[in-house]
Amino acid sequence: MVTAGTFVELLATTGLVIGLAMVALWLVSLMLRNAAIVDLFWGFGFVVIAWVAWLVSPGGATWEVTIGDGSPTTVALDGRRLLLLLMVTLWGLRLAIYLTWRNVGKGEDFRYKAMRKQWGSRFAIASLGTVFLLQGVLMWIVSLPVQAGMFHSGSIGPIAAVGLTLWLVGITFETVGDLQLARFKANPDNSGKVMDRGLWRYTRHPNYFGDACVWWGIYLVALTAATWWTIVGPAVMTLLLLRYSGVALLEKTIATRRSGYAEYAERTNAFFPGPPSPG
Repeated sequence: MVTAGTFVELLATTGLVIGLAMVALWLVSLMLRNAAIVDLFWGFGFVVIAWVAWLVSPGGATWEVTIGDGSPTTVALDGRRLLLLLMVTLWGLRLAIYLTWRNVGKGEDFRYKAMRKQWGSRFAIASLGTVFLLQGVLMWIVSLPVQAGMFHSGSIGPIAAVGLTLWLVGITFETVGDLQLARFKANPDNSGKVMDRGLWRYTRHPNYFGDACVWWGIYLVALTAATWWTIVGPAVMTLLLLRYSGVALLEKTIATRRSGYAEYAERTNAFFPGPPSPG
């Protein structure tokens, strides 16, 4: 195992790996003429970063146990690092599998089609920076708590327990919300209608709320005196969900595509769950 001697070296290693992965994904997108594959990689990219950080962090992949004749044997990593690894892996793989199931075979997303029209013949090289490398940088920033948590030792104490609980709330909102929406869309009678049942009755975007909970939970599990500053990770994720790639972007056009959405928006919170307004 290659070990990073300093935290800067760990950050450089994860940055290099995710950068190379995004360039490779970009090359595949050129062959497929479909930049939307970057969205399918979003969750898996965090898994890659977490595993690389685990593998290169000093002592991150090992712990000592006594077996046989009583001599210490190195077999695994400490509990907090393992917990972080599992949290990111489960979240990232669930998201990647769901998005792949939902989007494969449906062509390129309208956002990238609009970019192709805007950039014309320059789209290929423009997409490398504005789509693929940009998402790689965002993954790297959002995952800073995981990277720091892998490098700096810590314990599973009360704060980590709160973080795990928040993560469980988040992944439940994401999973249940996605399943409820998929079931709703599978019914032809619901075509063009607004999903306002289940979790969607209490928040217009339970999946985005769940995403935010997941990453604030991961931050709390990773939190030590040396990692407090990585709050930038969940803060950036929340900002993206609220102002850029999440709620704000989706709601620019959804009212024109869903009859009754304006009325739904009036009675239902956009992000944080709450009881619907009367009327």
